[in-house]
Amino acid sequence: MNKQNLTVLTEFILMGITDRPELQAPFFGLFLIIYTVSVVGNLGMIILTNMDSRLQTPMYFFLRHLAFIDLGYSTAVGPKMLVNLVTNQNTIPYNWCATQLSFFILFIISELFILSAMAYDRYVAICNPLLYTIVMSQRVCWILVAVPYVYSAFLSLIITIKIFMSSFCGHNVIRHFYCDNLPLLTLLCSSSHDIELIILIFSAFNLVSSLLIVLVSYILILMAILRMNSAEGRHKAFSTCGSHLTVVVVLYATLFFMYVQPKSSHSFDTDKIASVFYTLIIPMLNPMIYSLRNKEVKSALHRIWKNLHRLPTWNAT
Repeated sequence: MNKQNLTVLTEFILMGITDRPELQAPFFGLFLIIYTVSVVGNLGMIILTNMDSRLQTPMYFFLRHLAFIDLGYSTAVGPKMLVNLVTNQNTIPYNWCATQLSFFILFIISELFILSAMAYDRYVAICNPLLYTIVMSQRVCWILVAVPYVYSAFLSLIITIKIFMSSFCGHNVIRHFYCDNLPLLTLLCSSSHDIELIILIFSAFNLVSSLLIVLVSYILILMAILRMNSAEGRHKAFSTCGSHLTVVVVLYATLFFMYVQPKSSHSFDTDKIASVFYTLIIPMLNPMIYSLRNKEVKSALHRIWKNLHRLPTWNAT
């Protein structure tokens, strides 16, 4: 083994979104606005679904966790990316890189299965409305969010430990704007076959199994809606699913674009574009979609606004 293989890395250099200096300031302004809107929107959704008594249902319980997850993985990536856009040296310490990777994997996998749980919740609400409160009990809801968190944490630790226990060749330039597993694998000296196989198998399982739950749930929902005699009932059923379906389509389309493209056409530049979309844009869009398309959320916001205006004001005498 040569000396380069024995190099102990203490930091990595992130290539960032662009290597053109004239674009860094505009990108910083744009992504700062996007990240700020994302934080405010998701924190607002978490607070709103906790405060308003009419939003204490399983649907909003899952929505609260979706907002927490969106906040989590956008924060795992966003602040460091913004700092790198305004500094000359885009470095990230070795341990921070491992931490960023583990949190990102944890949250992105959790999101897939929380969306599946939300699809199942809509299936029960529409297809078995009389049994809804029994089937979707508080205990069941907590199981449906706890299992994805535990599974995602387990998988995140396996992948992160496997990568960072391997030998790096001394090359420390990551062709991305955050520590992602695929760019890190290209820096390994030791064989990455086992790690690639683990990532491939679990990525396929996560995408296919979660999407299958969503598809089966919506097929059953569609069949139930078509059997409804009332046009008003059909419209109400569709409206309760519209926000969730929009979020699912946007996220899965992005992930399939990134991970299911042919290897011959695969490029890290394409990955950067897709990654910006699902690490920053989607977490910003989700609370907007649920607030703009959901009458109950809009009503809750209106009630809180009215209550704030009713607070007594103290005039100086």
